[in-house]
Amino acid sequence: MIDKIWLSSPHMGGNEMTYVQEAYDTNWVAPLGPNVDRFELALEKYLKEDANVACLASGTSALHLALIMAGIGMDDEVICQSFTFSASANPIRYQGANPIFIDSESAT
Repeated sequence: MIDKIWLSSPHMGGNEMTYVQEAYDTNWVAPLGPNVDRFELALEKYLKEDANVACLASGTSALHLALIMAGIGMDDEVICQSFTFSASANPIRYQGANPIFIDSESAT
């Protein structure tokens, strides 16, 4: 039996320190830099067909951008899972919309 289920345990595949050291040596630790630029371009090339890629700093910022692009605004209602962090609902409120919390159980 597993004692813990980790939310996001880190995984290192081998080249991470090379890229971390490169970012540190070139003073591109934050917010972006050449590694992020190359990643965005490589992903656009892979996706083809008018793809536009933007790396974001967090899942919250990704949700916020998705809501903006979906046209969510003042007083809209957006379904949000009830078993969540506030970061899932915060972007909804940033847009002036209202989170509607739901659960997977029919009674709740």
